[in-house]
Amino acid sequence: MKVNIDSGDIMVLGINSAYHEPAVCLVHNGKIVAATEEERFNRVRHGKHADLKNPHWLPEQSVRYCLAEAGVGAKAITHVAYSLSPELRLASNVGVDAETTPGGAGTPEGEEHFHQLLRQVPQRLSLLLSEDVRDRFRWVEHHLCHAASAFFVSPFDAAAVVSVDGIGETTTTWMGHGQGNRLQKLREIKYPNSLGFLWTKLSRFLGFATYGQWKVMALAAYGDPNRYYDAFRSFVAYGDFGDFEVDGEVLQFRVEICAALERLLGKRRGEDEVIEDRHRDIAAALQRVTNEVLVSTARWLRAQSGSKNLCLAGGVALNCVANRLILEESGFEDLFVQPAANDAGTALGACYYVWNQVLGRERSQVMTHAYLGPDYSRDAACLISQINAEAVQKASDLPQLAARLIAQGKTVVLFQGRMEFGPRALGNRSILADPRRSDMVQLLNDKVKQREWFRPFAASVLAERAKEWFAINRETFADRFMVLAYPVRQEKLGLIPAVTHVDGTTRIQTVDRKTNPVFYQVIQEFEHITGVPLVLNTSLNENEPIVCTPMDALRTCLQAGIDYLAMEGHAIDIAKCSESVAAFLEVT
Repeated sequence: MKVNIDSGDIMVLGINSAYHEPAVCLVHNGKIVAATEEERFNRVRHGKHADLKNPHWLPEQSVRYCLAEAGVGAKAITHVAYSLSPELRLASNVGVDAETTPGGAGTPEGEEHFHQLLRQVPQRLSLLLSEDVRDRFRWVEHHLCHAASAFFVSPFDAAAVVSVDGIGETTTTWMGHGQGNRLQKLREIKYPNSLGFLWTKLSRFLGFATYGQWKVMALAAYGDPNRYYDAFRSFVAYGDFGDFEVDGEVLQFRVEICAALERLLGKRRGEDEVIEDRHRDIAAALQRVTNEVLVSTARWLRAQSGSKNLCLAGGVALNCVANRLILEESGFEDLFVQPAANDAGTALGACYYVWNQVLGRERSQVMTHAYLGPDYSRDAACLISQINAEAVQKASDLPQLAARLIAQGKTVVLFQGRMEFGPRALGNRSILADPRRSDMVQLLNDKVKQREWFRPFAASVLAERAKEWFAINRETFADRFMVLAYPVRQEKLGLIPAVTHVDGTTRIQTVDRKTNPVFYQVIQEFEHITGVPLVLNTSLNENEPIVCTPMDALRTCLQAGIDYLAMEGHAIDIAKCSESVAAFLEVT
């Protein structure tokens, strides 16, 4: 998306990299040029591990990509916005925890070290760009970036806004109201009262490590939420006024020990230990408590803001179970969830906080899709030409061929266009499969994705047909981003077992013809063949970040045992070209 730069143009470079999910966004005169996450380039999940020793680390490849996509150099950048405030973090994070690790987060020496490293960012960025941008650099409060990412690119002129994650500088939950090009804070909740860290701690407790929150959410559907509900209520307090508190002495967020939790919930599960009914029930209680806290928060904000619309951001806003309950039970009529709701999205929010709130410019961008990363059409064509000709089938109607293969029970990768921004594959870096096959969940989890048996799969459905298959009480703008789980309609249960979770729900993405015409045609053709207007959709990765390049796609297809790769008007039979591709990948 090359841009023409005129005198007076404003180019804002937004960066997130202090913690995890490092990402970059570039906005030109209020329009998104590009947005991408560093993990897609460096192939490290979450880009890097959140650590006090690396806040000065920069997403270099993402910076270079965004500038290259715009066709501009560093001199064109008029503002740099970074999604954390070092001074606010240093002033508010010491002496809060009952227990800390020596030199770690929350200690005077740990916080000072983090602060000094973070302050190096403007200089390090200037060196990366070969251009001194220190006088164009602005630190922006983390939750303001989350809030800006949710509201300023939403379809709403006015909306209530909630941002919920682990921690920003010291805030964990931000509640406010957006009107036009302004955000106003109504309330914030500070550390240690953190829903995000509650999920991180319980993820570790249940044996799923730091980034296993989505595993816990999936496991919760198998459990009884009542068994441990009272235990959770003993260390998570909340009512009807939009606030909540957690007992830091029980949760001990900044140390690895779980002694207090073990007294309440039983022994901590080891990573390789069997998942018991107790673990399912703990996960279910956690989900129930989270639902109640978030619905209560949303109800309070609905009353305080008077708005009928709600915008959500922050890592907790990716909880698709809670999101539906918020929409259905809190009194809001419409919902927008920024698709990169995790920390990656703060790069986008930093841009729009500067453009709208600081510079006072009018809003002109609605985020109707998340296809904001790199496009590799030339590279794909080059790659295809080097593959065994017997394995490559040129298709004049690729969507029809892909749909036919899916209906035959094949796993088909759709690799096309610009890469998605955010943690969901939405049809451009996706594995597609037949939702009617009851054995597809085990096949994909065991042989392709190499992940736990209880993890469900999402459905991508033609937008105009979604209400026929799912109990959607109120259609919402957020449905297009795969961030809400809806019950499958009673009469459709059993017809799409591969995308129906044990609780009878499905996380959906609604697909319209205008936003993604190729993907829409694949689903439409699949309906012509089968009568089912949806396909199973999961991200193209195998214990790694979602693929970025054609080479990444080919390598992952080969390793994961995918049947076909659909790319640039061709269908590649992976089995037929496995030996030649393996040799090719070794050489390259």
